[in-house]
Amino acid sequence: MSTPNPSDFQSIFDKYQSMVSQMCLGFVCGDQDIAKDLTQEVFISTWNAMERFEGRSSYKTWIYRITVNTCLQYHRKNKRQTLIDLSTVENDLEEESNISSVERQNELYVAINQLNEVDRLIIMMILEELEYEEIAEVIGISETNLRVKIHRIKKKLKKLMSNG
Repeated sequence: MSTPNPSDFQSIFDKYQSMVSQMCLGFVCGDQDIAKDLTQEVFISTWNAMERFEGRSSYKTWIYRITVNTCLQYHRKNKRQTLIDLSTVENDLEEESNISSVERQNELYVAINQLNEVDRLIIMMILEELEYEEIAEVIGISETNLRVKIHRIKKKLKKLMSNG
């Protein structure tokens, strides 16, 4: 085992920090502070695991897996705190100029928050425009199974958003 190379870590951080932050933000339904903490935890875990990275997947898939695990661990530790604070989302989105866009985003956050934790992570990866093949690898299911799950998730979200 070798010591992690700081320049390798820095390039991984620079390349994937935005993606990890966005996914954590979506998982905690817009809570900026918790998302920042989770993002930091992801990169601490990344640093600690770098020497064990074997290259069987891309860095991107590996980072997503660490992010998914970190978010799931957070959820398990804080189950009673998973309800969304709409005022936080509204404040974060206040800068948007199109009010209907803000309302739609709030509605989406609320709907996503009602999904189970795995479905929430899958939809966040879809919103990040990750390829189905990569999502399936991160979640640990077949691409066919993933497509079925995505179809069901979309139906759930549509129903949740129309029943508001």
